[in-house]
Amino acid sequence: MSKIFYPCVIAAAVHLALSPAAFAADNTKDTTDKSSDEQPIEVMVVSADFRGTTVDNTPSSVTVIDQQRIEDQGAEHFEDMLNNVANFNWSGATARPRYFQIRGVGEQEDYKGAPNSSVGFIVDDIDLSGLGMVASMYDLQQFEVLRGPQGTRYGANALAGLIYLKSNDPTQVAEHGLELSLGEDNLRTLSGYSSGPLTDSGKLLYRVALQQHKQNGYMNNLYLNRDDTNQRDEFTGHLKLRWYATDNLQADLTVLHADYKDGYDAWTLDNNGKNTLTDQPGLDNQRTTGSSLKLTYSGFDQFELISLSSWAKTHFDNGYDGDWANPDYWAALDCDGEACEYNYWWDKKGNRRTLTQEFRITSNDAGKIFGGTTDWLAGIYLMDLAEDNDLYSEYNGSPDEVLQSKYSANNYAVFGQLDSDLGEGYRLSVGLRLEQRSSDYSDSNNDNFSPSENMWGGHVALSKQLAQGQEAYLRVARGYKAGGFNMTLPTSLSDKKQFDTEILYNYELGLKSQWFDGVAGSRLALFYMDRQHQQVSASIQDPVDPQRFILFTDNAGSSSNYGAELEANWYATDTLELYSSVGYLKTKYGTYIYEDSYGNPVDLSGRELANSPRWTYSLGASWHADNGWFANVNASGKSKFYYSDSNDSQSKPYAIVNAKVGYDADSWALYFWGRNLFDKQYGVRGFYFGNEPDQDWADKQYIRYGDPRQLGVTFKLKFM
Repeated sequence: MSKIFYPCVIAAAVHLALSPAAFAADNTKDTTDKSSDEQPIEVMVVSADFRGTTVDNTPSSVTVIDQQRIEDQGAEHFEDMLNNVANFNWSGATARPRYFQIRGVGEQEDYKGAPNSSVGFIVDDIDLSGLGMVASMYDLQQFEVLRGPQGTRYGANALAGLIYLKSNDPTQVAEHGLELSLGEDNLRTLSGYSSGPLTDSGKLLYRVALQQHKQNGYMNNLYLNRDDTNQRDEFTGHLKLRWYATDNLQADLTVLHADYKDGYDAWTLDNNGKNTLTDQPGLDNQRTTGSSLKLTYSGFDQFELISLSSWAKTHFDNGYDGDWANPDYWAALDCDGEACEYNYWWDKKGNRRTLTQEFRITSNDAGKIFGGTTDWLAGIYLMDLAEDNDLYSEYNGSPDEVLQSKYSANNYAVFGQLDSDLGEGYRLSVGLRLEQRSSDYSDSNNDNFSPSENMWGGHVALSKQLAQGQEAYLRVARGYKAGGFNMTLPTSLSDKKQFDTEILYNYELGLKSQWFDGVAGSRLALFYMDRQHQQVSASIQDPVDPQRFILFTDNAGSSSNYGAELEANWYATDTLELYSSVGYLKTKYGTYIYEDSYGNPVDLSGRELANSPRWTYSLGASWHADNGWFANVNASGKSKFYYSDSNDSQSKPYAIVNAKVGYDADSWALYFWGRNLFDKQYGVRGFYFGNEPDQDWADKQYIRYGDPRQLGVTFKLKFM
């Protein structure tokens, strides 16, 4: 794929959108919002879907959480909302969540190598899969989690499912707002947005939203006498332009800039979860600038043409103090009759650039085929990704592991989908995607790989309207994740240099229901997942150099996951809404045996997968009184789960409770809120290895904990 192609496409599209002739055209589109009085429950549209189908008409398990609930729960970052999603988990290997698991499928970390995500992560059509992190909830219209392989829509980066964040669109009516939050841990968050027309004709609209969030990060560094070594310093900005260029052409431009300068001083030798002793506090920085341009042309008689271009450039820097202490601490301990010496620093810097282009044609009512019963769509997709990494570690004053690498990948795909009304309440959806991926890797250790492969995925879904407000569906989907390679392996692992493509078949049976004339709803899904050539991240501590780990990806043969998800909400009165979710997940390896650092076989056959809690659940209630008073309380929790596939270290089950109360007037609002009200200590990442030379590097469990209790206040101003 030519590296000139994508910028040319984007430049041409922008030129078309900004041409004077197009701007002079008349606009007759109605962009006003329909009254919410038309139905008791707001209709939720899945933005990540090709056609923007409603949740209740989407034949798959999807969670959509809107802006109202995000605000009701006082969420500032995606991390604050994760426990609302059934059968969803994340790994706390970074300052902010970057590695996610859906139904037990996903990564726990990525210390080196080529990006190859199981869970897609997209913000306003900008692909940030494997990066996550820059996910502010401010001015967000909704976020969506699509469970199971999205083989037709998103291909290789969505084997387990997809996370899609959509910010608010520009408005025809001018509106503006400011928001200030203050809280414990020296939390200060200042946010603001502005939206409205840029021209009297209302053909060009804008929306801009900015947020600066800071807090100290809960940990106290006793050695450096600082309380901000685990800080959060996060800026997020969104700019959206919508232009009704003609009666038939709409252009939507989004620009995202996020600059996160976070600390990562989260680990302690005694698992106290509060006080660290590091002399070189870690960091987790990410700076992303990206844009997407969507052109929608509806001037054809039988179909609509959509062009979707995106570009993103990210710089990241993730480093940590690997000995979790300081030279004075270790020198005071005995190592074989001498003062211990242990000083380790690890750092990975990288730059990623992603360009994507999608063209698709989608039928309209006049273009339906097979006697007017079937909608259709077809498209092509291209992606050009390049990433450079600079890995540097230092042990006792000398360079330890040093690696510079370059990676590039080109993906080409064609896809199509048919959605048919079969009569008598039956609907059939069939989709297919063919994808070709070529990649190239080289590094300073003379590892070179250039794999190329062809992959395919898709789905078949049959749905049936059983009665008014009751729809059942059966879905079979095939997903795929590209194979790859392992770099910097010792001779003993030479047979692990490359690993195969993973295939996932997902079988799902669901029922989506509306109850009591639409004031209550439920969504139930039962699923079984058959993973073939499962890719597993393995980690072996080097017995010769115990400060080092040998990391590689292996194929585990097969595994199976099955379970259920249930979501429900009920508008009990005009002012009170109740909502809940529960997920049940049972995972199991097929046959998987690997060797530990001493060559001993470890048999994980039949064991549960990592980061796969058996139960996930949430429950909440929001009360909006007619006179402006407001209250929300919500709770969520998980059962225990394995932290890693390389050992038997497990978390403990936990539940956390949050609340928010306040008053909402026409032009201002004041809220008091609390997160983790009962100050529950819960693990979000765990390791089991030797990290203490005075203990002869004996294996031990180390845990990183989630955020403790925090209380705060938020003040809002609204202008029209």
